[in-house]
Amino acid sequence: MLKILGRTSSLNVRKVLWTCDELGLAYEREDWGKGFASTQNPEFLALNLNGLVPVLIDEQGALYESNTICRYLAARYGGGHLLPAVVRPRAVVEQWMDWQATELNPTWGYAFLALGRPTPGYDDAAQIAASVQAWNGVMTILEQQLRITGAHVAGHDFSVADVVMGVSVHRWVATPMDRAELPAVEAYYARLKQRPAFGPWARNDVP
Repeated sequence: MLKILGRTSSLNVRKVLWTCDELGLAYEREDWGKGFASTQNPEFLALNLNGLVPVLIDEQGALYESNTICRYLAARYGGGHLLPAVVRPRAVVEQWMDWQATELNPTWGYAFLALGRPTPGYDDAAQIAASVQAWNGVMTILEQQLRITGAHVAGHDFSVADVVMGVSVHRWVATPMDRAELPAVEAYYARLKQRPAFGPWARNDVP
């Protein structure tokens, strides 16, 4: 059975859990990270030298980096359902997964730690405003893409790109701040919430 190390308050852990649930995979999960077992323990560092969650463990050993884990699970167990086997469509899915990690997520760090999960030291009004502005700005790119596809981020079909994007959109919706009016994103989020596998990870109390 698959084992997943990481706390459910982590957005990156929730990506992996949602992917498993979409694929109907059984797994065991252990709490690691803030408030739980330290990821700086030698036991954990032996699995991931970065000391970060999540870590996936299967019969082939440990694997880390959340988007990589999601791709691995989709490729191994999805039968082309969440990650296309054809090279070009697969590249488009992976393009948006990379965009989520490298373009979208870096914008919300300060704003989220100030407003969504209040953290000491994140109280500078100017930095909060700049982060909110950047976050909304990048979300307008997602808005434009969803207007083009009219469905999911990489095209008509739901894919693993929507898993990783969906948890970020949920964080944007759940963080108390001034949000841009993005009707295509709102409709997209509503569609994602209809998926049974997303339900547990789209609660208002878990941004």
